[in-house]
Amino acid sequence: MSPTFRSLRNPNYRLYAAGGIVSNTGTWMQRVAQDWLVLAIAANGATALGITTALQFLPMLLLSPYAGVVADRVPKRRLLQVTQLMMAVPSAALGVLAVTGTVEVWHVYTLAFLFGVGTAFDAPARQSFVSEIVDEDDLTNAVGLNSASFNAARLVGPALAGVMIAALGGGVVGTGWVILINAVSYLPVIAVLGRLDGAALHSASVTGRRKGALREGLRYVRGRRDLMLVLAVVFFAGTFGLNFSITSALMVTEVFGRESAAYGLVGSAVAVGSLTGALLAAGRAQVRLRLVVGAGLVFSVAVVVAGLLPTYWSFVVFAPVLGITALTMITAANTRMQIATDPALRGRVMALYLMIFMGGTPVGAPLIGWVGEEYGARWTLVLGGAVTLVGILVSLAVLGHLRPVLTALRRPGSLGPRVWHSRTVERAGNQIDTPDRGGSVPVGAGGRQA
Repeated sequence: MSPTFRSLRNPNYRLYAAGGIVSNTGTWMQRVAQDWLVLAIAANGATALGITTALQFLPMLLLSPYAGVVADRVPKRRLLQVTQLMMAVPSAALGVLAVTGTVEVWHVYTLAFLFGVGTAFDAPARQSFVSEIVDEDDLTNAVGLNSASFNAARLVGPALAGVMIAALGGGVVGTGWVILINAVSYLPVIAVLGRLDGAALHSASVTGRRKGALREGLRYVRGRRDLMLVLAVVFFAGTFGLNFSITSALMVTEVFGRESAAYGLVGSAVAVGSLTGALLAAGRAQVRLRLVVGAGLVFSVAVVVAGLLPTYWSFVVFAPVLGITALTMITAANTRMQIATDPALRGRVMALYLMIFMGGTPVGAPLIGWVGEEYGARWTLVLGGAVTLVGILVSLAVLGHLRPVLTALRRPGSLGPRVWHSRTVERAGNQIDTPDRGGSVPVGAGGRQA
């Protein structure tokens, strides 16, 4: 079997991945159908669409820290079965309301929020559960394949939704049937989770109910400068760089004077790059801290370059580069957070990671939109990439990692496996990277060899 797909040798992962493909496709189908539904029933469709999106993502900001505590407190496999139901029930309710023609905008708002609550509790458990399915040596591969599955569904799901909405009656009724299909798509995941071989899972010991569990997770991350650096990279990239839906739309319509079909082509080009980046990530044997930082720096430069491109077709051709660099950074950061974290704290750490990664969007998106209005579409990319670049460099300096990077760049051939050797970047007992396995020695609350 190709090294890119080596995690599929694991029977548990094969089952889990199969369920994920079905669920991811259904999720992307519902995203399109729900947007169409809102636009069809709301008097002010654009405003209603924005409110729906905000309500769906709001629970991620509000509940992620507590969701991480829950993920460490109960067996993740059982928790994931519950969260699948928490997402399936609102989807089914919205689908029934649409099919029967009784749906109103407030129904969509309420059910989108409830769906978001399920997502908030599902995400940290799902992210950290992967490390219980596969061995540590295959974790990078498994995370990459999960990203590949998500992005493959991103290519197929919207197109399939458009065809099925038309085929199933069109309009509100057609969107309802597609949303119901997504509700059903959670059932295979629940079944697959029940069929996993429990004896082959590397289940972390649950923490049990106790006071201070949330503060313990925060103290742990605060005492780990390597994890703080990863969080800084994803914060700046997620807040200022990963706003493709806004920046590319502005570039296509305002700078290049094209229509919606041209915007769709750019989105597909980014998705192709994202899928490629995910497959490349799956082929890596290990992930070091320098890959996370390096990918973040390259991504920020790519965003600036995209803002300076002269023509629409040069923008389309360059769009896959944005997808590849973004997915390389995201998968490397995700994997690094998992392999460098004490298993007993992994749910809380991944919840914090997701909150910081996604939580910057409500802050960054309005700022990027304001920049586009005031200074033009190109500045949304140029300024967004520049702020990301400066933010990562400042984080390197503040957290004591900048000198090893500059030293490595000055020495020809120094970008090999021993760059950022643990003795080079060790500060006050914080050992960041070991050259043999790319592992970490966590310090702080409950720290031990991960």
